[in-house]
Amino acid sequence: MGEKVVADRFDLDARHRFRARLHACLEALETLLRENRFAGPRDRIGLEVELCLADARGAPRMVNEDVLARMASGDFQSELGQFTLELNMVPRRLFGRVFDDLAEELRIALGYADRMAGEFGAALVPTGVLPTITAGQMAPGTFSADARYTLLNDQIMVARGERLSVDISGTETLRETFESIAPESACTSVQLHLQVTPERFAPTWNAAQAAAAAQIAVGANAPFVFGRELWHESRPPFFLQITDSRPPEHAAQGVRPRTWFGERWIDSVTDLFEENIRYFPALLPLCGEEEPLDVLDAGGAPLLSELALHNGTVYRWNRPVYAVADGTPHLRVENRVLSTGPTVTDMVANAAFYYGLVRTLADAAEPVWHRLPFAVAEDNFFAACRHGIGAELTWPGRTGGLEPRPAAELVLDVLLPLAADGLDAFGVAAADRDHYLGVIEGRCRRGVTGAGWQTRVYHQAVADGADRNDALRALVRRYSELARSDAPVHSWPDGT
Repeated sequence: MGEKVVADRFDLDARHRFRARLHACLEALETLLRENRFAGPRDRIGLEVELCLADARGAPRMVNEDVLARMASGDFQSELGQFTLELNMVPRRLFGRVFDDLAEELRIALGYADRMAGEFGAALVPTGVLPTITAGQMAPGTFSADARYTLLNDQIMVARGERLSVDISGTETLRETFESIAPESACTSVQLHLQVTPERFAPTWNAAQAAAAAQIAVGANAPFVFGRELWHESRPPFFLQITDSRPPEHAAQGVRPRTWFGERWIDSVTDLFEENIRYFPALLPLCGEEEPLDVLDAGGAPLLSELALHNGTVYRWNRPVYAVADGTPHLRVENRVLSTGPTVTDMVANAAFYYGLVRTLADAAEPVWHRLPFAVAEDNFFAACRHGIGAELTWPGRTGGLEPRPAAELVLDVLLPLAADGLDAFGVAAADRDHYLGVIEGRCRRGVTGAGWQTRVYHQAVADGADRNDALRALVRRYSELARSDAPVHSWPDGT
């Protein structure tokens, strides 16, 4: 969501001033790139983990401010909804036993947050969409106490000019209208950051786009939205619709939604920032005091705060990030594809698969995006969202042509070996490589993801006589219990 902002009324000149500052930021970025003023290779990663808070019955518990006030930690912060928290992990180098270290820190942090939540009748639930959330619970009154959320909501609703509509057909159908973006808070995800040099940004982003479908296929964990069984990974279509600032007439004209996969492979990081400025009007036209070109002329590193703020309101699944640390600019690819959960081990395994696969794809002498049309990569993405590990994905074959293959088979035969090579190239310890990629292998061989486990347990409860609401509450309670065991989801009972 970007930095904290103050809710205020924008005058008629606000967008004009902000647009001018955005173009100054882009000019400053191009100068920084031309003059090689970015941090060198470091292979640093970071994680953000969004989490739900639920009560003993499995329903959302609106107590995040109480929990945060009780914590003696700056690693957690609020998210859009009062029943959500976000954990920001300290960046680290992708080397050695990084994944075991990351898993241990995650267990400690989540355990601590869970204990603090327990003092307010809540527990952490690491999932993409809490199955027990109802549409009626998603109202502006459930926003966290931060002015930026109200301001963002107001700007999206003004731009759209009417209620937001959700219409998703999967196993069941969800059709609802809302007077705010509050339902967006139902979506909780893991964001994987990878710091890259400018020359590595384009191949890394292209690789991440190509890999996104496989990530979803093996990591799907959001089958229910407002109690309706939709897609295996329902967050992308739901998030797209609930953040859609376009009136229907603009959508009919082909105006791009603010949540999108993209439309082309890129050659430079500036391609993405330039697209964001050219295609998307500012939602939060707030100018800071810094004049980026003046800072640049003085030999400093401009924060480009307007560019960062605007970039944070364009919801790409792989987002470009510019930041300054210790006075030196750097670039990151932020991967926003994956749902949270089911366990720490599962989330770290997802990270290992992503980082390893992207490294190998980005390093390839013959890049996969030279053979895989962008539109096919997007089709793969939505096929994986719909069908999870049962999806069929199209990928270049050994002879050079495109071949549709079952996702589990493609991952086992092609992508997991590539991910292993990538982790070796980073210098990740063999024990970490084998353990965490073994979790992905286990899901593929057993055909079980978090989404598959959830739907099977739900249907078994219904078959045993439970009504929909009781079945969903029982599902959340059982899911939470097993998530605390940290056994990977493909080994959970009642999941096959």
